[in-house]
Amino acid sequence: MVGETCIGLITKATLYCELPELGKISRNKLAKLVGVAPLTKISGKFDGKRPVRGGRSKVRRVLYMASLVGTQKNPVIRQFYLKLLQKGKPKELALIACMRKLLLMIHDMVRSQQKWEPQKKVNDQAVANLATGSTCSAGH
Repeated sequence: MVGETCIGLITKATLYCELPELGKISRNKLAKLVGVAPLTKISGKFDGKRPVRGGRSKVRRVLYMASLVGTQKNPVIRQFYLKLLQKGKPKELALIACMRKLLLMIHDMVRSQQKWEPQKKVNDQAVANLATGSTCSAGH
């Protein structure tokens, strides 16, 4: 991994060992593979909740802990988490969304061979990226 986004040694090692596809497949496929992609459950007029399930449990467990730390220490993840809570989302849903966000940030950094630069990520561009779903801008 080129850079880190508030992840520790255990998280890095787990991602290296359990997720060799990191940086090689599409973002949606990666989120499904890990089990942090919401799966639509619609039947007729019934529009149910979109649960996350399946995937690689070891990776999900370390992402959960990294996301918990990220909501406190990582400014991008923290802003994203607080924004979801302000919209009235449950804390569990917001944390799972942060897990996905963190995974995709790491995926994009591995794919583009970029390092994490927190002072550049906190600027207005990072806030705009949160709204669009983009995690790494080409200018950094």
